[in-house]
Amino acid sequence: MPQEARIKLTSTNLLKLESVCTEIKDMGEKNGIRLKGPHPLPTKKMRVVTRKSPCGQGTNTWDKYELRVHRRVIDLGADDRSIRQLMRLKIPEDVYIEVSLTQ
Repeated sequence: MPQEARIKLTSTNLLKLESVCTEIKDMGEKNGIRLKGPHPLPTKKMRVVTRKSPCGQGTNTWDKYELRVHRRVIDLGADDRSIRQLMRLKIPEDVYIEVSLTQ
């Protein structure tokens, strides 16, 4: 039974995340590896709301900050050659990658 690798990509920068996804997809198509994805997962939105005035006097004015975390999942047929090529890819510092192997 062939192994399968599930690749989870996470980033706050959507452009860099999409470029890594296309690199993995191109690598898989070039080598004839069975590939599913990239499947977009829901974007996590983390919000922080703070009061502008430090003393509490005056009108209530608020600052709103938001951090968006984008995620993608790619499934590919894993053999030794494809995993080695995956490890050689140049991945930006903003993109976090997690690889899990299953039977």
